[in-house]
Amino acid sequence: MSAAGAPGASSPLGAWLDHISAQHPDAIALGLDRVRAVQGRMHLAPPPFAFVVGGTNGKGSTCAYLESVLRVAGYRTGLYTSPHLLRYNERVRVAGEEAPDALLARHFDRVERAREGTPLTYFEFGTLCALSAFEEAGVEVAVLEVGLGGRLDAVNVVDAGCAIVTSVDLDHQAWLGETREAIGREKAHILRPGVPAFAGETEPPAALVAHAAAIGAPLQVLGRDFRAVPHGRQWDFEGRRGARRALPLPALQGSWQLGNAATAIAALDEVADRFPVSLGEVKRGLTGVRVPGRLQVLPGRPEVVLDVAHNPHAARALARGLGEMAFRPRTLAVFAMLADKDIGAVVDALAFRVDRWFVATLPGERAAPAARVATALAERGFADRTRAFATVAQAFEAALREAGPDDRILAFGSFLTVAGVLEIPR
Repeated sequence: MSAAGAPGASSPLGAWLDHISAQHPDAIALGLDRVRAVQGRMHLAPPPFAFVVGGTNGKGSTCAYLESVLRVAGYRTGLYTSPHLLRYNERVRVAGEEAPDALLARHFDRVERAREGTPLTYFEFGTLCALSAFEEAGVEVAVLEVGLGGRLDAVNVVDAGCAIVTSVDLDHQAWLGETREAIGREKAHILRPGVPAFAGETEPPAALVAHAAAIGAPLQVLGRDFRAVPHGRQWDFEGRRGARRALPLPALQGSWQLGNAATAIAALDEVADRFPVSLGEVKRGLTGVRVPGRLQVLPGRPEVVLDVAHNPHAARALARGLGEMAFRPRTLAVFAMLADKDIGAVVDALAFRVDRWFVATLPGERAAPAARVATALAERGFADRTRAFATVAQAFEAALREAGPDDRILAFGSFLTVAGVLEIPR
């Protein structure tokens, strides 16, 4: 039975999102006991097969490659990712389509009726809702993106049929640990004994490798067991189960996307007995994938580039990606971050690519005030190139007024920064 005052199955999605935001005192509260208890009362069956994808960066893109190739091959997929940019519906996709409001409301109601007062976080509520939707839809294969860490993340109630850790770097240290090894240890716990496992970076933390060996998870590592070999406008995938030649470059920009794509292909090849995909299906899947906010270029002049980079590792990749793009006389950055992120290190990674900074305050309690962001820039000698604004929209409009037609505007620092630009009518 739903709690008193809870929305109903036919209530608007917005009412449900307000409700689930208020059911736990903390925005983040890691642990599996609450989710497992409610899952049990829901009699919720896990997906028939699940790719579970964790990592500091690259997991959203890797999930997108997996879903895209599997869909092209004709499998009924379920995709669960987070966070979203403009609509909560982006988080839950069935057969390639965003879940409609009514479907999400119905499954939030199912979770609420089984909750019996158990405090669930926003993410935990959403995870159970997505799994419930996948069960009803009869998906053959689910692609599940870990929200934070791995060991105690709600997604980890599902046993992976194939586990991927795309990368490990410093982020969310307050919850995951202060070192790359500590964070890698947390992320390693999505691995399962005897289940195919993949590391999407050439030098994964020793703790991740050790955990895989300790539990008997057959871990394959990018650059050692599988690799991407670029040549011109094509590339070859080489893995333990053979090669796939003359692949088109992925639709997502950035040289690092070859590593993400190779990791996805290696994972698909390892489960080919269950989910075979042809070379042609791989090619169509790579070129058909779409993920907003990953080195995304909007049409028109000046050029506008959107990227959700919000930690030093992602910022370094973004700097590399900008260097691979066409030359622009100036780059004007619309920049806003959350307060619990390493603002200074992100600035350091991109300072040599940016000529002018337009900083803003994001919505919500976790936002870093624009004044704090401006201070980090001033401490690095950029005070005379920095302007502060109350909102992302104001910062973007100011950058647009100042930019010449051949310049570039870069909006980055958070999913909320990118969303703030996408919401502006153009």
